[in-house]
This record gives sequence, C-alpha cells and structure tokens, in this order.
Amino acid sequence: MRVWLACFFVLFALAEFFDWVKELSLPLPIYILGGAFLAVASNYNRLVAPYLSNSSDTALEGSSEQLQLEALEREKSNVNEAVSSQLEGSQ
Repeated sequence: MRVWLACFFVLFALAEFFDWVKELSLPLPIYILGGAFLAVASNYNRLVAPYLSNSSDTALEGSSEQLQLEALEREKSNVNEAVSSQLEGSQ
C-alpha cells in the first residue's frame, strides 16, 4: 500500500510540475543564450583541447591512431584469408 501511495504522489507531483513548466514562458534572448551554452558545452573538447595539449600529447595521440589503423587492417586481412580458405575448401 505504501508503494502505491508513494507512486501516486510522485506521479501527481510530476503532472503538476509539467503543467507549471508548460505555462512558463521565457524571453527569446534566454533561449538563444541557452542554445549557445549547450553548443559550447557539447563541443568543449574540440574547442579547448587543442590549446591545452602539448606536442608530445598529439604525437602520442597520432601514434595510437596509427596503431588502431594497423590493427584494423590486420583484422581485415585475417577475415579475407579465412573467407578465401573456406571458399577454396568448399570447391
């Protein structure tokens, strides 16, 4: 019974909150500033990372990308070899 009562009060509070938010109106500059903030926050790594990283960090980053590419190419060649050996074995 407590769970039902708690769920009722939570759902009631949410319904009232959404009714209040629906009637809330903000001026256009607030929406523009909010959108600009979200854009900066979502692209924070792209904007700030180049200024904070050292040249050694970028070199390590580049070498790790190269290692990932090499591993991917090895995996592709292994798959190609496996497929070709299966095709040869079936014929």
